[in-house]
Amino acid sequence: MKNENKLQLFQNQKIRSHWDEKLEIWFFSIVDIVEILTEQKDYQGARNYWKVLKHRLLKEGNETVTNCNRLKMLSADGKMRLTDVANTKDIFRLIQSIPSKKAEPFKQWLAQVGKERLDEIENPELAQERMKAIYEQKGYPKDWIDKRLRGIAIRQNLTDEWQERGIKKHSDYAILTAEISKATFGMTPTEYKDFKNLPAKSKANLRDNMDDLELIFTMLGERVTTEISKEEKPETFNENKKVANRGDKVAGNARKETEKELGRSVVSEDIFWV
Repeated sequence: MKNENKLQLFQNQKIRSHWDEKLEIWFFSIVDIVEILTEQKDYQGARNYWKVLKHRLLKEGNETVTNCNRLKMLSADGKMRLTDVANTKDIFRLIQSIPSKKAEPFKQWLAQVGKERLDEIENPELAQERMKAIYEQKGYPKDWIDKRLRGIAIRQNLTDEWQERGIKKHSDYAILTAEISKATFGMTPTEYKDFKNLPAKSKANLRDNMDDLELIFTMLGERVTTEISKEEKPETFNENKKVANRGDKVAGNARKETEKELGRSVVSEDIFWV
């Protein structure tokens, strides 16, 4: 973990934050958020509020407090001091436990999001429509959106197949995904993001920055891998890894043949939308 601390603004007030490069998530200072939402007069008041809230949440059996981490962050006195931090998910949960006018808009938004997700469970087509609307708002062209949504479905089929084959750990999914990317494009996803100069400290999605051909070859590799896995039913992680490598060699070879015909690389350095 590269220990870099950064101040982020929340309604012109500062919240200390830390980017975890390994996990690719932000951690935020809980006391800073409590100070803003409860409108405490000073930092000590916010600390006392958090101390009482933490004790109450623990008594209730709330897991959010257990999930909290402690990181060294820059304090008002200029020194690095251990501070309670939480990721976005747990921060949202804490906000729900704070009775505050400033917290109410967040609670209303979370309630709306929760309703929408329940609706999407009952009718999965709503989720697709929501994603399509988001991409349209960002300015993506319709034909690109269609490929992207199809790619998401193909990826989901692959992860479902991996789960059937006993792949459970997030790290194992990451390794298999890296195998696929390496065989298809000659780069792991991390190397690919570096190649495109995507911001390191963000959740910029690599596939959202692929052009049509890059998306097509990504889909081809993942679909072929899924089909081979269904036929051969690998039982171990290493067997799944070999299948992933074989499936995506098909996509890699197709990419190389396409590049010969086009006289240029299919892999683009361009960032299309971040």
